[in-house]
Amino acid sequence: MTNISDTAKLRIGTRGSPLAIAQAHEVRDKLAKAHPELAAEGAIAITVITTTGDKILDRALSEIGGKGLFTKEIDDALMGGEIDLAVHSMKDVPTVLPDGMILPTILAREDVRDAFISLKYKSFAEMPAGSVIGSASLRRQAMILNKYPDLKVVTFRGNVQTRLRKLEEGQVDATLLAMAGLNRLGRPEVATAPISEDEMLPAVAQGAIGITIRENDNQTLDWLSALNCPASAIRVAAERAALRALDGSCRTPIAALAEYLPDGKMRLRVSIVRPDGSERLDTERLIDDPDIASAADAGTDAGNELKERGGPDFISV
Repeated sequence: MTNISDTAKLRIGTRGSPLAIAQAHEVRDKLAKAHPELAAEGAIAITVITTTGDKILDRALSEIGGKGLFTKEIDDALMGGEIDLAVHSMKDVPTVLPDGMILPTILAREDVRDAFISLKYKSFAEMPAGSVIGSASLRRQAMILNKYPDLKVVTFRGNVQTRLRKLEEGQVDATLLAMAGLNRLGRPEVATAPISEDEMLPAVAQGAIGITIRENDNQTLDWLSALNCPASAIRVAAERAALRALDGSCRTPIAALAEYLPDGKMRLRVSIVRPDGSERLDTERLIDDPDIASAADAGTDAGNELKERGGPDFISV
């Protein structure tokens, strides 16, 4: 019997969580719509790849090696020729890609906000001292402690469904998820309330889907060109440049958001927070005529400024 991926024109690699599968399906459907030769049944195959980050769920990511844990096995499959492209949540992608790999495509960005989710309370401000919030994100943990030092945060791993089950079981009083993920799963109603970007600056590239391919794969590059959103790519470039300047991984509480202003300029905000929430540093850049290069330069400059102001031990866990 012939494996479907052997006859497919294009093979997509993805993690196996329901959200990752939904994102892979979104990419497949957009490609099929843009290119008739990819619309036939079986033309595009989706390969699910289990990553180290998916296997180890009882410890914080910072303890087991950081965000590359969600991409390494997929990177290996891509560079080994088992798949032709990989679909990633951009906030999981390390700022330095493996040799021979490029990231040519950023899809139109979804809602960048975090979602507050609780069966008891409508916001952080309503929560009494000692209430417990579960989150796997050091950024979210540190930002909550910075603003609400009387609350308690605990590490809370697992996919969207797992975290919601833990919340329903009463293991915590509240949790946070990305609005983008809930929207892509068709479950925005799960959010008790979105958290404004001013109250909690998002993770770098939150809400953005990126696609990686081998650098010499011109056919796949050509197919993907129809999916790239230049405006989203420029925003992500600014944020990732700041993260790279700060040596960021999921061991470091770093937040960044680049947004277009009504006059066409771009505003970039970057924050770093001590893991215990005791101190937060912020900076901003205004980019007059944003493109990939100027956005990346602004991000690098902002990241370097915070690195200098914070000193070497500011964001070490």
